[in-house]
Amino acid sequence: MEFIDYYKILEIDKKASADEIKKAYRKLARKYHPDLNPNDKEAETKFKQINEANEVLSDPEKRKKYDQYGKDWKHAEEFEKSGRRQSRPSGQGSSRAYSGHFTEEDFSDFFSSMFGGGASGGFQSSGREGVRYKGSDYKAELHLKLSDVYRTHKQTLTVNGKNIRLTIQAGVEDGQTIKIRGYGGEGINGGPKGDLYISFVVQNDTEFVREGNDLYKKVEVDLYKAVLGGEITVPTMDGKVKLKVSPGTQNDTKVRLKGKGFPVYRQEGKFGDLYITYQVEIPKSLSEKEKELFTQLSNIRNHGRD
Repeated sequence: MEFIDYYKILEIDKKASADEIKKAYRKLARKYHPDLNPNDKEAETKFKQINEANEVLSDPEKRKKYDQYGKDWKHAEEFEKSGRRQSRPSGQGSSRAYSGHFTEEDFSDFFSSMFGGGASGGFQSSGREGVRYKGSDYKAELHLKLSDVYRTHKQTLTVNGKNIRLTIQAGVEDGQTIKIRGYGGEGINGGPKGDLYISFVVQNDTEFVREGNDLYKKVEVDLYKAVLGGEITVPTMDGKVKLKVSPGTQNDTKVRLKGKGFPVYRQEGKFGDLYITYQVEIPKSLSEKEKELFTQLSNIRNHGRD
């Protein structure tokens, strides 16, 4: 069977750090993603290879086994146990070498899913039937917009020819991962199916800054309202609200709008807060009349201090 060089697939050095692996994977996954390359079999195959390589190299334990055993890394634990049994002195346990049902298919073939995956590493003894292995765990990234995850909604994903109706809970965060049990690869020798892990990549398409469940936004307030007071309209994620500006409002004054932030994950009806920071706008390009009036105001104010 042909050896698959995961490092070459991700276009990285064997000494690459975890961050370098993650960066390389995301770059290549975007480049060869099926949605961007419809009906391109070569890109589809490349996408599978990239996901398989990332599954192994992004996991420190799997990467260590891969570096040591190459294509047979999935069964490193069994090889090591077999070696230990053979090395035991007589009378201290069986010295019979491991004789499970290994075939070419048990090793590092490309994943059958568009999402890639890797062996879970777990197995159960099944007597004469050999060793039962849990199927490969698949990993995938789901790209969403911040405005998408403000409300709970559904999306359909296709994994290995199967449609999965997925409920995206409001409030999910960038980098958050969920597990869907039993949607990974098929088990070996009757073992259980692997699981599907979906990581959310949430891109901010709004005018707000999100920190946890709270939102932040800077709002301009003209000088006259800041000095005299007044009313302004500010945006929120679910509409606009009116705020009263107190007379004498200073630059960088913060106002909290309770419950106008982001939904709290899996806590229906609960929201964070929205923090508005006032940016007092100093007028530019004053007319001669405006300059005259500001000069009069300055004189009046300074005279009052004398």
